Amino acid sequence: MDSAEVAAAILAGQFVVGWSNDLIDYPFDKAAARLTKPLVSGEISQALLKKCIALAVFAALIFSLAGPLGITGTGIHFLGLLSATLYNLRLKRTVLSPIPYIFSFGAMPWAVYLAAGKQPPTWIYLGFALFATAFHLLNVLKDLETDIAQGVLGLPQRIGKKASIAVSIVLVAAGFIDIFLRP
Repeated sequence: MDSAEVAAAILAGQFVVGWSNDLIDYPFDKAAARLTKPLVSGEISQALLKKCIALAVFAALIFSLAGPLGITGTGIHFLGLLSATLYNLRLKRTVLSPIPYIFSFGAMPWAVYLAAGKQPPTWIYLGFALFATAFHLLNVLKDLETDIAQGVLGLPQRIGKKASIAVSIVLVAAGFIDIFLRP
């Protein structure tokens, strides 16, 4: 049951991050006519989404505290959520855009290990950081031109599509090397 509780806490946290991103990006999504976004298409209202975010924050807190994460793991989990929210609010528009990915995804193993009273091995954190950064660089490519036009100038937008792909390939390769050559 412990792993299910951790998974539920992380899932609720992902709802917080994803839904807050939709709320924060609503003006940009509307301007870009992204009709696949529920707020833009009118499928849900901003008021309902705000209530869902509050509920997801509460669920993430309850699942984190009641499960095996305890106080320490919950604190780290919520620092990861804060980092991801800072990305949504501002950092995605700066050259520092990969930092929340590195911190937030890296917080996952730290929360689990420290809650168990152990230090996570460096290779786990490094692997999470490498793959998360590659994911960030690749994830924005689908909206790269629109982002640039709207002034969203994170690292991938600044270095461009080809460099983002090339750096991602190097990061993924380094991640696999990290995993397979661990001590």
